[in-house]
Amino acid sequence: MKRAGVRNSMQVLLLMVFAAMLAVGCAKKPAATTATAADQAGAQQVTQGVEEMGAGETGIGEGMVGDENAMSMPQAVSSLERIYFNFDRYDLSSEAQAILVNNANYLKANSDQKVRIEGYCDERGSDEYNLALGERRALATQKYLESLGVAKDRLSVISYGEEMPLDPAQNEAAYAMNRRAEFKIIP
Repeated sequence: MKRAGVRNSMQVLLLMVFAAMLAVGCAKKPAATTATAADQAGAQQVTQGVEEMGAGETGIGEGMVGDENAMSMPQAVSSLERIYFNFDRYDLSSEAQAILVNNANYLKANSDQKVRIEGYCDERGSDEYNLALGERRALATQKYLESLGVAKDRLSVISYGEEMPLDPAQNEAAYAMNRRAEFKIIP
C-alpha cells in the first residue's frame, strides 16, 4: 500500500517536472502566419537579392560593433524617406528601389553626412529571427545605396528587429508599417 503511494507521488512529481519543462521551452513561440496575396505579389528580387547576399553573412548589428557613434543620438531626416518590405523578405521592391534612388541623390548632394540604416520587422517570429531579418533588410538597403554611388564608409547598419514599432497594433496594416528600413544622420 505504501509502495503504491510512493509510485503515485513519483508520477505526479514527474508530470509536474514535465509540465514545467514544457512551459519554459515554449515561453516564446512565433505566431503562425500566412502570407497575403499582396505580400506574395509584391515580392520582387533586385540584383543584390537573396541569392547574392546569402543568409548570415555578418553578425547582427555588425555596422555598430566598435562604432563610437553607436551611442550618439541620431536625427531623423525628412529628406531621406523610409522604405518598406514584404512579409518575411529582405529584397527590395521596385517602389523601395525608386525611393532609394532619391535617397542616394540626397546623400550624394550632402557628402558630409553619414547615415545609419536601421532595419525593423513586425512582431511575428522570434526575437533572434527578427534581429537577423532586420539586419538583412538594412544590409540589402546599404548594398543598393552603394550600387548607386554612395560611399560605403558613410553608411552603417543596425537591426532593431521587432523593437520600436511604428504601429503597435496587431493587424496586417500595422505589420506592413513595421517592416521597414529607416535612415538616421549620425555625427
